[in-house]
Amino acid sequence: MTILVTGATGRVGRHIVQQLVARGADVRVLSRDPAKAEFPAGVNIVKGDLLDLDSLRAAFSGIKTLFLLNAVTGDEFTQALITLNVAREAGVDRLVYLSVIHADRFVNVPHFAVKFGAERMIEQMGFGATILRPSYFIDNDLTIKDVILNHGVYPMPIGSKGLAMVDTRDIGEVAAIELIRREQAPGKLPVETINLVGPDTLTGSDVATIWSEVLGRPVAYGGDDPTGFEQNLATFMPRWMAYEMRLMAERFVSDGMIPENGDVARLTKMLGRPLHSYRSFATQIAATAKPA
Repeated sequence: MTILVTGATGRVGRHIVQQLVARGADVRVLSRDPAKAEFPAGVNIVKGDLLDLDSLRAAFSGIKTLFLLNAVTGDEFTQALITLNVAREAGVDRLVYLSVIHADRFVNVPHFAVKFGAERMIEQMGFGATILRPSYFIDNDLTIKDVILNHGVYPMPIGSKGLAMVDTRDIGEVAAIELIRREQAPGKLPVETINLVGPDTLTGSDVATIWSEVLGRPVAYGGDDPTGFEQNLATFMPRWMAYEMRLMAERFVSDGMIPENGDVARLTKMLGRPLHSYRSFATQIAATAKPA
């Protein structure tokens, strides 16, 4: 049988597709623009999106296992519920859904609340599912590397509670493992939730220290106030989205993104290797950076 992957061209989705293909799975992806999508040979591409019912129904033909990822958009919840309903109509009963850590707690943050709502619908609609709840993506910080390298400041207001930052390669591999496990199971498996975290829980000061060490020069933490963060984001994204990111940053500061006991050990056992670390990410960036 074939596994359908949505969000396949994104930072997580492309790793999932690569991992599935490497494991010998038949893969189909739903893409808005197949001409711009680069996938391994043999991947079947269906043109469409999550609000196009005809393309959704075509994508679900012959599918029983789905990876569902919804981007942060104003209609994210509608996309999720439409997709889940069409999937169920098509006979899909096995699902891996990309949620977010603390989705049940950070409910004042719109895309956290949306994902928690989708989790509840998945359970109530009778899917057998793995709910993946990732922490902050390590490679989010690719967007701020020039600030770090050129100005000596780590500008993300991530606070002093700590974030268990996770590498998207680890997310992709765990997702692929779970998709294949559910696809190959003789029947529908129970709903299960997995926190996706990194090996270290880091504060803003911790991250600045890592950058200082790998660059060999001082990098300061920019502080916990998310006001400047929102103002900067509003220069290149919709204001509602910049405000939503501010609300998320406020929860970084007040609560952090803290793994539960056993999360790291569980993921390490699943992958059969250590998790990718933030220090490794920073070291790779530093190795390609020009001297100050």
